[in-house]
This record gives sequence, structure tokens and C-alpha cells, in this order.
Amino acid sequence: MSIALIVIIAANALISFKAFEDQFFFRKYEFHIGSIRAGEHLRMITSAFLHVDIAHLAFNMLTLFFFAPVVINFLGTPSFLMVYLGSLLCGNLLTLQFHKDEYHYRAVGASGAVTGILYSAILLNPDMNLFLFFIPIPIPAYIFGIGYLLYSIYGMKSRNDNIGHTAHFGGAIGGYLITLFKELQMLTENTLMVILLAIPIIILFVLAKMGKI
Repeated sequence: MSIALIVIIAANALISFKAFEDQFFFRKYEFHIGSIRAGEHLRMITSAFLHVDIAHLAFNMLTLFFFAPVVINFLGTPSFLMVYLGSLLCGNLLTLQFHKDEYHYRAVGASGAVTGILYSAILLNPDMNLFLFFIPIPIPAYIFGIGYLLYSIYGMKSRNDNIGHTAHFGGAIGGYLITLFKELQMLTENTLMVILLAIPIIILFVLAKMGKI
């Protein structure tokens, strides 16, 4: 396993466990719109290393563990880090844009960065199959990716749970764009898949432009 991946997982675990025991630490570094707009921009990064509980941490790190090797094998470690950190920032920037007037809005978690890695892996290897515990048959990765982002749009519209759908979507956008930037030949060699995976992103911005989300 890549040393970079081990370091990222370890950093998430150590910082999250510190926050589990220290509420002041958690509040100081979480994503909080009011604080960020007051100038505490470091929260845009630190919040991605905090998690609500062990289950939240474990889910994100397991997803990263399974999909990061795909990105590392295709792009190399430096580009993997670029996708991870770029997706982290894109996830939080999109969240800031969509919730900028909700000064109470709070969020934590590596989900934006992890979703960026997931979407990057799907773009790089769209033919791989995913096995979900509640579905007994393999699902093509690109179908899962498209469906996941469409569900995120629904979650952003309905706001009926505590999941940071906006960060997930922003992270996916980051992973998608950075991967294409690194692998421009995909535009001509795998044009159909590039277009298919862009559909949810286009839908989101059309709905936002129309004021539907």
C-alpha cells in the first residue's frame, strides 16, 4: 500500500480520535460557515480530517482504502495527492457557495476528498464492477457513479438528513476535472464515458441556475 495513502488514513484517524475526546478541538477546526466568513479559512482544510464518530471515520477510510489504489496505479502518487487535496477543497468550496448565507451550517469529514478519489477511479476504470452489500449482483462503476451523484442532487434539494451531499458533489467535480486534466487523452479515447459522467454535474448547475436547488 502506498505510503501516501497510509499517511492520509493515519492523519484522519489520529485527528478524529483527538476530536472525539476534545469538544473544543472539534469546534475549533470544524467547517462552520460563520467562522469561515469571519476569516477562519483554515477550517476549509482541517474540517476534512475530523469525523463525527468511529463509524463515519471507518466508512470514509474504507472507501478510500479500496479506491485510492486505482488512482495511484493509473496516475501515480503525486497525482493521487493532487486529486485528494483538490477534491477536498472543491467539496468545501461548493458547500461554502451553496450555504454561504447559512451562518449556522456546520460539517466535518473526508467525504468530499474521498468522493473525488472514487469518481476519479471510476473515470479511470469505468468498466470495473462494484459489489454493494444490499445488491447481490455486480454494478458497473460508471452506473454507480452517475447514480450516486444524482442521489446527491436529491439530497441537496430535500435536505432531509445530516449528510453533506454538497461536499460529496463538489469532491466528485474536483476528482473528475483533475483526472481529465492529468489524462487529456480521455477526451478523445473515451469520449462517451467522459460525457456520461459529466451528466449529473451539468444537471446540478442547470438546476442551480434555475434556482431549483
